Amino acid sequence: MMALFHPWGALRMSMFGWAETVADLPEPPTLAVTEEKLRRLVPSGKPAIIAGIAAGFDWQAADYGVTTRLRLCHFLAQAAHETDRFRTLQEYGNTAYFARYEGRRDLGNVQPGDGARFHGRGVFQLTGRSNYRRYGALLGLDLEANPELAKDPAISLAIAFAYWRERGINEAADGDDVVRVTRLINGGRNGLAERTRLLAVAKGIWL
Repeated sequence: MMALFHPWGALRMSMFGWAETVADLPEPPTLAVTEEKLRRLVPSGKPAIIAGIAAGFDWQAADYGVTTRLRLCHFLAQAAHETDRFRTLQEYGNTAYFARYEGRRDLGNVQPGDGARFHGRGVFQLTGRSNYRRYGALLGLDLEANPELAKDPAISLAIAFAYWRERGINEAADGDDVVRVTRLINGGRNGLAERTRLLAVAKGIWL
């Protein structure tokens, strides 16, 4: 059994996926991301995804520096948009659609079929062989060999937090700069109006 590096030890990796342990956990942080509050943010979210995101969210957030409610609001607004309001943890499309990623050396897609194999999955839509390899290495998981793991709610959340920290997005969130946060997540301004709307809803729940 291979452990992720969270110091609180609540998530463990096995060949069957992630299982939670609850022994000897300290008191939870105070961000209070619960299923009920996530449903207030996105009422149409799938129950299984919302439950998976809520489970252990506060613990992972603390590990990755998402330790203020403003950072939390920006993170969840972006996450809700990228997942179609927590209705999917993988990019919509089929093999023909994912052909747009085929041969993309900037994504590390150098083998036939990589476009579909490494299409967008997870909270922030991890895309491309090189990104699966990189974030898998950061988390101690072989995502390159097992790309489907990236759409497991707990794993996808860990990937998103790792991406958030690596890109230094807390600084933009601290400045309440939704345009900059969006650019760091998405590379541009795609969906900015909806991300801004979701941010306002999140602030009404957690601030």
